[in-house]
Amino acid sequence: MNEKAFQDYWQQNQCWGCGNNEHGLHIKSYWDVDESICVWQPNTYHMAGPAGFLNGGIIATIIDCHSICTAIANEYRIERRDLDSKPLIWCVTASLKLHYLLPTPVDKPLTLKAKVKEKEKKKTLINCSLISNKLETVKAEVLAVRVNPDKWYK
Repeated sequence: MNEKAFQDYWQQNQCWGCGNNEHGLHIKSYWDVDESICVWQPNTYHMAGPAGFLNGGIIATIIDCHSICTAIANEYRIERRDLDSKPLIWCVTASLKLHYLLPTPVDKPLTLKAKVKEKEKKKTLINCSLISNKLETVKAEVLAVRVNPDKWYK
């Protein structure tokens, strides 16, 4: 894996899940050949109602963020550009489909694995899995759409 995470290249990103938000989750995503990987350790304050399990909204956030960052990194790859090169490439979420398979514990590191399933023009379809203790707890499909970053970042 690369030493520098995708998110480390995009200093203007203030996202709560994957950006430079001081109160955020600070997930970090890396290429592992054609799959992106993120290992993240939740805290007990990320729990759902039942003690010991991760809140579903937090799960949705980390999957969304990891998948969108994967789509952005893939756009840079297609253009054979460095992740910090100009002009900035940006994608947003058009659709997020989650299938919660098992409760996800908060006491172990979690692994997110994402792959590009389909790519056409401005759209990228990403498949993402959340894995805890070698078990897939959530399956997701995220549709990312490339947008003009000038409308999002000044």
